[in-house]
Amino acid sequence: MTASVPEAVLGGLLLFVLPGYAVTKALFPEWRIRGEEALLRAVEVGALSLVGSVALTILVGFALGALPGNLFLVQWSDPLLEGILAGIAGVAGAVAVARGAFSRTPPVGPDLAPEPGTDDPARLVRELQTLTREERRLRHALRTERPEGGERSRLEADLADVQRRVEEIKRRREAEYGA
Repeated sequence: MTASVPEAVLGGLLLFVLPGYAVTKALFPEWRIRGEEALLRAVEVGALSLVGSVALTILVGFALGALPGNLFLVQWSDPLLEGILAGIAGVAGAVAVARGAFSRTPPVGPDLAPEPGTDDPARLVRELQTLTREERRLRHALRTERPEGGERSRLEADLADVQRRVEEIKRRREAEYGA
């Protein structure tokens, strides 16, 4: 039995795209393929659609193949398999619509607090290195400064400020990790 081109396209969509896309939109209705994260979201939605559809197809095929009495011969073009996949896509699509996945304004996504240490570690290291170099420079200037020089009080104030900033960074990092 051969399928026509429209049947093959619809079957391919049912096997590889539609159920996974509907489930993805139902689970993540706030995702939009627009703005500065458009490419990332497109890749995420595409990958989840493909993987989700293939996984659902395999699970449904396995469940149908495990029915007692061998009532179902596992074939990709079986109408029962396609009907179940279409049903899954329809139900997930209805849930996605109900959750606002296709509305003009996206629903508000979950407010995820940043995890400890998710700030840019390279920036933090550069900042600490800069402060350490500044502290060494100020200590050297204080050692070589004459007691009668008017710069001494300014250098001491600058050194105290640098040390305070380093301690603040350390305290903030320790608080993030609960140490």
